[in-house]
This record gives sequence, structure tokens and C-alpha cells, in this order.
Amino acid sequence: MSQSPVVIQVEGVAKSFGAVRALDGVDLAIATHECVGLIGHNGAGKSTLMHVLAGTLTPDKAAIQVNGDAQPGYGIELAHKLGIRCVFQELSLCPNLTVAENARILHPALRGFGWRRRAGALIKAKLDEVFPGHGLSADAVVSDLAIGQRQMIEIARAFTVTSEPLRLVILDEPTSSLDGHTAAQLFAFIRRSVEAGLSCILISHLLGEILGTSDRVVVMRDGRVVTSGPTASFDRNKLVAAMGGAEAHSGAVTAATPSTGLVRVRIRPKRQPDGRELVAREGEVIGLAGLAGHGQTDLLLAVFDAAGQLKSGQAEVTEPVALVAGDRQSDGVFPLWSIAENIGVGSLKNLRRGLLISEAAEDELAAQWQKRINIRTPDMRHSILSLSGGNQQKALFARALGSDARIVLMDDPMRGVDIGTKLDVYDLVRGEARAGRTFLWYTTEMDELSYCDRVYVFRNGVIAADLMRSEVSEDSVIGASFAEVG
Repeated sequence: MSQSPVVIQVEGVAKSFGAVRALDGVDLAIATHECVGLIGHNGAGKSTLMHVLAGTLTPDKAAIQVNGDAQPGYGIELAHKLGIRCVFQELSLCPNLTVAENARILHPALRGFGWRRRAGALIKAKLDEVFPGHGLSADAVVSDLAIGQRQMIEIARAFTVTSEPLRLVILDEPTSSLDGHTAAQLFAFIRRSVEAGLSCILISHLLGEILGTSDRVVVMRDGRVVTSGPTASFDRNKLVAAMGGAEAHSGAVTAATPSTGLVRVRIRPKRQPDGRELVAREGEVIGLAGLAGHGQTDLLLAVFDAAGQLKSGQAEVTEPVALVAGDRQSDGVFPLWSIAENIGVGSLKNLRRGLLISEAAEDELAAQWQKRINIRTPDMRHSILSLSGGNQQKALFARALGSDARIVLMDDPMRGVDIGTKLDVYDLVRGEARAGRTFLWYTTEMDELSYCDRVYVFRNGVIAADLMRSEVSEDSVIGASFAEVG
């Protein structure tokens, strides 16, 4: 670790949720001028540890020091007063409030006449610093914004300062809904901030982000820290080995061949100037790319709305459709239901026995997918909220792939999913495609486009480029994302 003064140090952190031991004696120290990359598979304990550091979760056992002083009764109010902030994987903005009003929540010092104007100026200035050219208004209502824009606001808000100091910012999967351009802006800002004296913890399942941004890497597995060291001493293979997984991946994707299958989806964006259409055939994996918020999700929702209608004006969809949502809290999970019920809701017709849903059939379906996609829980009848974010996402995949849908829509679904699970899902998607399923896959991760047979790049709500797999590269996607449609 760096010889710089320690901002926060925890020793022997333990936390259990019923029979699940989430943290099992974790020691961690973060120095000033340091960005620590924290990695591990879903369920390794990363997010639980960050909740402890942020004061939003009381551990069963822990010794916590901040700036060298012991902190008995450590909690969220004290953490904030000491300059420790966290951007959690599940975003915490109030959707019914404006951007400026959400900034005010974090800064009670913004009071009195004109507080709304001052809060708006504060968050706008930080957005300009972190994400130049963001195009966001302080008066915008959060519920009207795309998830990527909400993530930008939450990140910028964490770095704002009024009457209280800022020493450590924890970023839990901060780029999960950001496109590559915006993510690069964030990482450049993180490095500038760390060099200026701030400390940062970066949690990411994108190993390139960890290797390219952090000074030190900490690897967790099964609630413990299993290894740590300077980032320069690791490469991707060493990180994967330290996490303990992903060795069984089948390897490179085979070359794409043009499909001659039946057309499953044909759709033209509403404002497409050149008559270009998106066409998806039986057995194809179709990628949707481009900067976040440029119409990819809108197109997926148009396909979803048109399902069951042979023609709906904008879209032609010939088979049943399932959706894997990227914003799982708003559009994915049913929070009051069990894991098994969340999976089974996509297959109610097959689970009926007479007039009722068979609990035994529902359990059988859930157990099949728990084994197939490795959902980490001791009991599939536990609440869906008992799962880590990545395991909740696995349940959404199980719901879609366990259904009879022949067309699967994926709205940037790999948010917070670990590298081992990602590789398993990639193999699963390709296998299902070979069996005749069709996938429309919006992703902000460049690597995922290599699993697609064809990629449509979107700009300002329309198709800017139509690329075969052999034509897909970071340069071609970025170029089309910024070029005018011809």
C-alpha cells in the first residue's frame, strides 16, 4: 500500500444475513492519493463491504478508523461528515425530484432563499467537470432521464462539496450504464482527483477498467480478501485466476455467416431519414450499439410492444418476446416475490396445473436455472432482494430463457455481473441462438459486440451504421456514433 496517510481502515469486518456469511473477517485500508480496484465474483462480499464503509450497514463485528481515529457508532451521518461518499450499484436518486433537488438532498447546508439555484449551479458545474458536453439540465426531472444520464448525475453528485470535506468516494460499478466515451471521461476525472489528493475505491467487473485506472487491486472471494497488490503486478489472467473462475469458457466466437432463416423482427426507427431498417432472423444475435440514450432502448421497447401483432406499423414481430431489463430495480424484479416466483412469472402457462400455478413445477424450473446459471442462494424461496445485484440479473436471464419466447430482447443486461458469469451467459446466448432463438442485444460494452452476428449503431434515435461482425471495431462504432447519418 502507499506510504500516504490512511483515510479509512477496517479490521475484522464480519456480517451475516441469516445463514449467509457475507463478510468473514475483512481487513482493508485506503490511503490518500490512491485508487483501489476491488474485484470478485457476485456474492464475494464487495457491495456489503462498501455499505459498511459508507455507514449504511452496521456490521456484526468491526474496528473502524478514519484519519487514524477510532469511530465507535460509525454510521451514514458520521461517514458523510468525515468525507466518505458512495455511489451504489443500485442508484439512489429520487425520481420525482429535479437534478438540482437531488443535489440538495446530499447538502443540507444549501438552505434559505435561492437554494435551488445554488444547488443547480453546484451539480451543473460538477457535471461539466466530470462529463464535458453532457447536455443535462439542473431543472430536469430525474424520472424523465435515461438510466445512463441518472448514473452520470449520481456520480457527479458524489463529488460535489459544500460545507463538509470530501476524502473518499466509493464507486460500485459506476460505468454499468455508461457508454465507452462517457466512461473514459469518468476515468480521466478519477485520475485527476486522485492526483489532487482524493481517495477512491472502484468496483468493476470490467477488468480493463481496474487495470487501467487503479493503483492497487484487492480481490475478494467468499467474504474474504484473498489477495492484493499493486495493479502493475497483475494482468487479466492473474485477476481471473485470483477470483477463482471463468476457466471453463469455451473460447473465441466462431466467424459469423449470413443467416438465411426466417425474418423474426423487422423495424424502422420512427425518424430514420434513409429508409434503413433493422432486420433480425431466426438464430441471429443482433447487437445495438452507440452512445447511451440514443434510441436503442426505445427500439427494444417498440419491438416488445409489437409482439403478438403480425404488423404494428413501425415493427413486424412474428414470435413471442421476452425482455431482460438492464434497470432491474425499475423494470426487472418483483421485489415482494421470491427468486423462484420471479423466474416462473415468465412461464405461467407452462406452470399451470388446472386453474392454479403449481408450486412444485415452479420450484423445479427455478432449481433447473439455479444450477444452469449458478444463482448463489441457499434457498430459491428466499426474497429476490436477498440476492446480490449480479445474482438478481441472473434471475432475469433465467426468466427470459426459461420461457417459450423465441425472441429475447436484452437491454444492456450485464450491469454488475461478474466476468465468470458473463462468459457463461455469452456461451448460453450463442447456444440458444444455434437452437433457433433470436436475440436483440443492446450493450455499452465493446467486447460484447464480438458475440453478435450483426451490429446496428444508433445516433440521435436512428440507425447510423449497419456492420457485420467482421466490420465491428472500436473505431467503427465510435466513428458511427459521432457521424451524421448519410
